[in-house]
Amino acid sequence: MPASLYEGKEDPLVSFNFGLELEGAATGYFKEVSGLGSETEVQEHTVVSESGQQIVRKVPGRLKWGDITLKRGITSNLDIWDWRKEVENGTVSKARKNISVVMFDQEGKEVARWNISNAWPSKVDGPSLSADSNDIVMEELTIVHDFIEREK
Repeated sequence: MPASLYEGKEDPLVSFNFGLELEGAATGYFKEVSGLGSETEVQEHTVVSESGQQIVRKVPGRLKWGDITLKRGITSNLDIWDWRKEVENGTVSKARKNISVVMFDQEGKEVARWNISNAWPSKVDGPSLSADSNDIVMEELTIVHDFIEREK
């Protein structure tokens, strides 16, 4: 194919290299992240046209931010468990943190960042253990928040 077809084009990012920053400090790399987005609820509004025909209009409703779920292999690092403990102890205001999910390219350069405001862990799931398994033991963190934006 002619090189001109690819001039100025950018390869899509590969999703395997990303981490979590908790108030600017790296807190680890995760195997999987989901829920980085927002949604506007859709409200249906029925009106009658001049000709008497009923028309259903769809109008934007409330803006919602989805829960973010992160999965990683268990290590000796207890940072997410300590963060969750703040909520369990009833100090949600102390647990609220500004966090970022950061994605890196294959050379280790930052290529994408999602900044998340007032995040706190609503759930931590420990591993499922089995004596006859060789799988990496995983833990899962669910984060709720007030706002998310993609910076780059």
